[in-house]
Amino acid sequence: MISCVAGLGCRADAPLDALREVLAQLCRDHSIDALATLAERADRLVLRDLAREIGLPLIAIERSAIAGIATPTQSSRILADFATGSVAEAVALAALDAPAHIAVTRRISSDGSASAAIALKDLTRDLMRDLP
Repeated sequence: MISCVAGLGCRADAPLDALREVLAQLCRDHSIDALATLAERADRLVLRDLAREIGLPLIAIERSAIAGIATPTQSSRILADFATGSVAEAVALAALDAPAHIAVTRRISSDGSASAAIALKDLTRDLMRDLP
């Protein structure tokens, strides 16, 4: 079961090292089960290489699935382009396809080419739902 997802955003020219850097910032306190990114970016070699390197699935999220998702981080440019405040946060939430929350808000690589955030599935809601 996937309960912890790292959402990734990146520019077309983002190097693998930028993705590694931003993911390392997030994973100090969390063990992730999957990576997520926009479907239109999921075929980028650097994203596929990162997923293969760390042995996790890469979940492709359609742009329409993140429109309107409320995120703690708000970028006016991203809001105008994607109808959500943070692509990284929104794809992480959308990948869980269940009640979830942002555990680590968007972090940006030192070169500004990659971003990442972590979302956790709200397991307590699942447990409470299963109670008699």
